[in-house]
Amino acid sequence: MSKNIIQKKSGDENSQSQPNKKNKIWTKPFIITIIVVIILGFISLFTGAYDIRGQEDGMQMFFITRVPRTVALMLTGAAMSMSGLVMQLITQNRLVEPTTTGTIEWAGLGLVFVYLIFPAPTLVQRMTGAIIFSFVGTMIFFLFLRKIKLRSSIVVPIIGMMLGAVISAFSTFMGLIFQMTQNIETWFVGSFASVQIGRYEYLWLIVIVTFLIFIYADKLTLAGLGEDVTTSLGLNYNKIVLVGTALISFAVGVVAAVIGNLPFLGLIVPNIVSMYRGDDLRTNLPWVCLIGIGTITLCDIISRTIIKPFEVPVSLILGTVGALIFIIILLRRRRLK
Repeated sequence: MSKNIIQKKSGDENSQSQPNKKNKIWTKPFIITIIVVIILGFISLFTGAYDIRGQEDGMQMFFITRVPRTVALMLTGAAMSMSGLVMQLITQNRLVEPTTTGTIEWAGLGLVFVYLIFPAPTLVQRMTGAIIFSFVGTMIFFLFLRKIKLRSSIVVPIIGMMLGAVISAFSTFMGLIFQMTQNIETWFVGSFASVQIGRYEYLWLIVIVTFLIFIYADKLTLAGLGEDVTTSLGLNYNKIVLVGTALISFAVGVVAAVIGNLPFLGLIVPNIVSMYRGDDLRTNLPWVCLIGIGTITLCDIISRTIIKPFEVPVSLILGTVGALIFIIILLRRRRLK
């Protein structure tokens, strides 16, 4: 009898210590991941068609193009992965991210309207239009979800992609009428080829968004448990969703204005992290940002070397890899059922 009690107590202690280990951030795997991301960053700095070591202005070009591009990769990877994680918590759906909810397409529509109002818009004007339309579009998506009774894991992203397809078609229609097709096509081809000093600095605003999400992490995690649970704990569910949507829209709008469309990054990274670490936003956020940075940096390195000395858009590599992982996640969920 006493042996059974001792075994039960030791089992309870083990079960209690297990979550504590899982919630730790500075673990050996995390440090290894940091080292891998740093190595990818160094490879990115020295990858490209221009020979920075063999030319007289090599060091100058290094700081004009290579350093800004690598920094932009890191900030963008963190932004899109983080946006996907927050959106999945709010919607309680693993298959949701800015690409599968139409948020990125709304940002593109915002850019179209900015070009209509201002023939030669500044980066701030493009960002403002993308952020406002991203926010409005995401809120429309949430309104759609409230009206739909059947909210299975597959139905929700299908609704988002259908909504995004309609918005994308409308953007293309507007582009054809007002002869802005070239601007729209440039946006749809997400690429870091044009990033250089003076053209990426607004991406640093993503650091502020990350900080705010980290502060708001506990409330967003509670919102992921559902409206009833959040309300029973004395919190305003609608306010939390509104703040979360505003932060997502800001991050997506900045990336859309500076870089363009980057599909599936916010889907694959949070899913990989959640598989191993659960749904605690505060402890998952550093992991999501880090793996997002590594993923997009690796895809960009491949895009620059696959047909060297030319490069393909990073969105092509990211979309291909993301689509494959998206299918794997769908098949895995079907097997679990």
